[in-house]
Amino acid sequence: MGFCYLSFLIILVVMRKWFPEKFLWGAATSSHQVEGNNFFNDWWKWEQEGKTQSSGAACDHYHRFREDFLLAKELKHNAHRLSLEWSRLEKEENVWDESEWDHYKTVLDELSKLRITPIVTLNHFTVPLWLAKKGSWLNEECVNIFVRFAQKTIKELGSKVQYWITLNEPNILAFLAYYYGEWPPYHKNFGEALTVMKHMIKSHAKSYHLMHEYARKNSDIICPKIGMAKAVTAFHPCRAFSVSDQTSVLCRKWLHNHGAVSSLINGRILIPGIKPEKLYAKKTLDFIGLNYYFRQFIRRDKLFSKHFLGEVCSLDHHPDAGKITDMGWEIYPKGLYELIRSFSRYKLPLMITENGIATEDDSLRQTFIKQHLDQLSRAMEEGSPVIGYLHWSLLDNFEWAEGYTKRFGLVHVDHKTQKRTVKPSARYYASIIQNLTRKTTS
Repeated sequence: MGFCYLSFLIILVVMRKWFPEKFLWGAATSSHQVEGNNFFNDWWKWEQEGKTQSSGAACDHYHRFREDFLLAKELKHNAHRLSLEWSRLEKEENVWDESEWDHYKTVLDELSKLRITPIVTLNHFTVPLWLAKKGSWLNEECVNIFVRFAQKTIKELGSKVQYWITLNEPNILAFLAYYYGEWPPYHKNFGEALTVMKHMIKSHAKSYHLMHEYARKNSDIICPKIGMAKAVTAFHPCRAFSVSDQTSVLCRKWLHNHGAVSSLINGRILIPGIKPEKLYAKKTLDFIGLNYYFRQFIRRDKLFSKHFLGEVCSLDHHPDAGKITDMGWEIYPKGLYELIRSFSRYKLPLMITENGIATEDDSLRQTFIKQHLDQLSRAMEEGSPVIGYLHWSLLDNFEWAEGYTKRFGLVHVDHKTQKRTVKPSARYYASIIQNLTRKTTS
């Protein structure tokens, strides 16, 4: 009782306004990171080759989803973001596994029973092995292959889902997998990274149109709201008065933050380095998902250098740098406000589809939540159209190249026993949801 009362007093001091009754509160997960034993995708192969720790059973969410959703409900969540594991549904090209479609229908029915709104991501980084062998996103054929998957998904699950995210963080996948060579397929080519971004943007635009078209023609399908989850970063110049640093900041803001969204709204590829190309249609976003974690300081020593993106400054000696997470990322809550205000220019609903911290210090996670939600409410008070906030993540999960060394979860998972333990930060987040959501009376 004392914890709850103290938390409520802290909330009243910190938060700037009430949140609307229909605001979407919850957490996010992704299939490969929580389900376990996804044997048929590119990441599993990568793990078995010893490139990173094996995901193994992960959180065994494939079998324990009911338990996990009950925890989410207990924690006052009214929304949950999950992803479909494409490689389960289509283990071989053009061969659908109906038992796996039935599994996801059961998952969605369980959320419905608990009155938790599902937000479903079609693709969260992993691709089936058969597609990886074709060249994955580097192969333009992947565009129509993904669109076919999207069409099948709206047909099978469209009666159970309103909010859809086609792709998670296309910019992150493009650069970590094809430029920095840290993720499969371990390429290091800037041109390839841009090509992958182009193909993913085209895949979204065409899928958006055909998913809406199918919904219009079938009365049993919920009218979909379709977006994309964009990784966004608060970029600041390393040297405040450096023109070259500021120029690189502008370049990064466009390439990393705004290029894909602007392209989808304008119906034309508008990304530096990619030949301008018309997309399937204009205005192919119903909402914009923002995944925000940190700030980066950018330095560019020569204004006319060919390295127009500059370099990321070390945080070790930067006078303005805040605390650093276990991922080596700076905690900068105001960045969420800055990015929400920046994306408000598109006059579309905004959803915070990921925001979280890797730390063993759960009191730091509680402070992180408090400070970021304060900046979120500040932006909303100024008119930004934010419709939801999804913390990353519900569970301590498999964190890609970092394996199980980083913990982002509101719920602690012992990966040997699969025991779940709710962290105090999760209770604190629940108290915000319960106490600061305005109830309307009829």
